[in-house]
Amino acid sequence: MTNPPAAPGLRWGFGSVPSVDLERAIRTRRTHKVYAARPVERTTLDEVLELARWAPNHHLTNPWRFRVVGEAALERLKDAAGAEAAAKLERAPTLVVASALMSGDSTQDEEDLCATACAAYIVLLVAHGRGLAGYWRTPEVLRTPAGRRAVEMPDDERFIGLIHLGYPRQRLSPPARNPSDSYVAYLG
Repeated sequence: MTNPPAAPGLRWGFGSVPSVDLERAIRTRRTHKVYAARPVERTTLDEVLELARWAPNHHLTNPWRFRVVGEAALERLKDAAGAEAAAKLERAPTLVVASALMSGDSTQDEEDLCATACAAYIVLLVAHGRGLAGYWRTPEVLRTPAGRRAVEMPDDERFIGLIHLGYPRQRLSPPARNPSDSYVAYLG
């Protein structure tokens, strides 16, 4: 059996799944702190966030939760953050709070935190693939009761990150990274 023709720009990889230039996407995604003023369209956000559900997760718990911060929620969050920290909340036109639903079982919760981190990274990679800029932040305000209330995060969820999204206003070069032999060990 042969594979059908791949879509333009794709090539068939192992098995029956077309491969994309994932390595290039990983190497070229950068943290942006300067954005154009135009917010990301809701349809684009829906498409990007839909792909997050394909993150690996043990027992298919689907623990990730994403909240797109609207104008009123942003004002509440800025009030909770205080004047100095509030300025950083205005960097991007679109903010998405990522959190993980906790079960109370310590092993499951650890796995679910990792799965939610994978889902958040998928959001960043997919956004990059669509020409958007992104930034994963962990502002202290979202670890406070007031910040959690501002974004309607219940007590059974753990904050993972605040994803800044928008259209880039600059082109960034990749920073130097450690070679893989500095963090990989092959065990006998």
